[in-house]
Amino acid sequence: MRIKNASVLWIIFCAVLVNSQGYAQQDVLPRGLSQEEKALLKDYVTPVPEGTLSWAQVAGDGDFRAMAEWEELQAVVITWTSFPAILAEIVRSVRKECEVIIVCTNQGSVQNYLTNKGVDWSTNVTFVQGPFNSIWVRDYGPNTVYRHDVDSLFLVDWIYNRPRPKDDVLPSLIGSVLQIPVIGTTTAPDDLVHTGGNFMSDGMGTGFSSELVLEENGPNNNYGFSNHSEAEVDEIMFNTMGIEPYVKMTNLPYDLIHHIDMHMKLIDEETLIVGQYPNGIADGPQIEANLQYVLSNFNSRFGTPFRVIRIPMPPDGSGKFPNQGGDYWTYANALIANRTVIVPTYSPQYDTTALRIWQEAMPGYTVTGIDCQDIIPLSGALHCITKEVGVQDPLRIVHQRIDGTNATPDGYLIDALIQHQSGINQAYVYYTTDTTAGFAEVAMVPSAEADHFQGFIPVLSEGVDVFYYIAAEAKSGKMQTRPLTAPSGFWTFSVPTSTSVDPDDQPGAEVQPVFPNPASAITCIPIELDRQEDRLTVDLVDPLGRMTNLFQGDAPAGMKRIFFDAGQYPAGVYQVRVSTARGRSTQSLLIQP
Repeated sequence: MRIKNASVLWIIFCAVLVNSQGYAQQDVLPRGLSQEEKALLKDYVTPVPEGTLSWAQVAGDGDFRAMAEWEELQAVVITWTSFPAILAEIVRSVRKECEVIIVCTNQGSVQNYLTNKGVDWSTNVTFVQGPFNSIWVRDYGPNTVYRHDVDSLFLVDWIYNRPRPKDDVLPSLIGSVLQIPVIGTTTAPDDLVHTGGNFMSDGMGTGFSSELVLEENGPNNNYGFSNHSEAEVDEIMFNTMGIEPYVKMTNLPYDLIHHIDMHMKLIDEETLIVGQYPNGIADGPQIEANLQYVLSNFNSRFGTPFRVIRIPMPPDGSGKFPNQGGDYWTYANALIANRTVIVPTYSPQYDTTALRIWQEAMPGYTVTGIDCQDIIPLSGALHCITKEVGVQDPLRIVHQRIDGTNATPDGYLIDALIQHQSGINQAYVYYTTDTTAGFAEVAMVPSAEADHFQGFIPVLSEGVDVFYYIAAEAKSGKMQTRPLTAPSGFWTFSVPTSTSVDPDDQPGAEVQPVFPNPASAITCIPIELDRQEDRLTVDLVDPLGRMTNLFQGDAPAGMKRIFFDAGQYPAGVYQVRVSTARGRSTQSLLIQP
């Protein structure tokens, strides 16, 4: 390890005093670069901890998969420095779900502080004596990947985009504590500058970032480590984390740090929670443009459009938005820790709505708010100061929820990818039309597709709501459900009712299930065309019969998707009407406020 101006770095980063309250006090380092760090950046060389593996050393293992943040965790890591009151509340909530690893300089002081706050640290809390510079462990902490989907667990360590030598070696420390090998992207040609706040994965190979990752590794970067084209960045991310495709969105003008966790969150393989400003405010226009780019160019790994749930981005306590000098109040910057979701809160005026949205989006989960007014002026909240570590032996269940339109004579087909390193002993789908009456069990059997299991929910009465979940047991004896919170959490669909056929409806252009339905934001209208149409018209008809044209033009045979913003329309039951020269197809759509 070589660090120029080491004495200056020592003065900046290592002066730590312990006050009478029993926690470490130090200058609060920003998420951005301090003036001292900007001066040191050109001379800084990232440390490469002993024992860190290079890509060349593990290339033979291959086939890595980046963990999604909703997967089962063995630990959440925090660094005990500034904002101890917020850190204590994180410990209070997360230790009920998994181990909390507290990296600190004085274990006794932290324990005393937690005790004074009424936080139990006697179980599921591990104290690690170790160095660090800042609280932003999301950005420099280790990234969980699995070889061959669910086999060997590894941690990936990127080059941190800050000259903070203690932060930069924390992944190696965590790897040593948990006995997990660490792969470093610190050696050319596989060197990569990246930050955890600017990366999310769907757990199936799709990755999301802002274009910051290209800027920090491109020809004009300030780090002296990398000079990579976009194709080379993509190759490194594919080799070390299995990411393909890698979605990169335009940087937002007002969040300053360009980390996507400040305005969006993946909560399952097909669902995005995306922050929403009032029309034309702050980063709102660019967020909407980025969302349209994603929806128009990328599907979920199920081949269907991403579901989008919008969550407000309110003004700060002074009534100002970021473009007016206000703080970046965000509810997307949350942590999913097994069956608990911790969400930043600021003011009851806005918190109530945000927490309700989270609870509806994550049924069965414990959703807890933690006051982040003190830390948000530094453009960071709960996601920014925590880092997940996946379990050693994940029992992975991947399923695309059904909407009730896939009925067969055998019932409703439930298909799931189910994997464990020991193999799967048995799998079941549980269903009910009344959650107070319990769930019925149906065995799932292996299908022709590798690692897939299938079962049928039997045909049920028209119009009823069906609730279901999947459970599996590995040959090792490990058991798991999906959703993770089942049976209190579940998927649901409604059995369609018979409808009369409009005499104007003719084969040719068929509206597939509009998604999402009910809708309140970006909505997709999938249309299946059995031949090319010279004049395809898509209209939205409101409850009073007034019509808004959404599309008009020619369209090739196959699937065409029309996107529109349902949030621009008053609540009510609408008709989506698709017309061609041969006839018309319609479908009901409920727009909610």
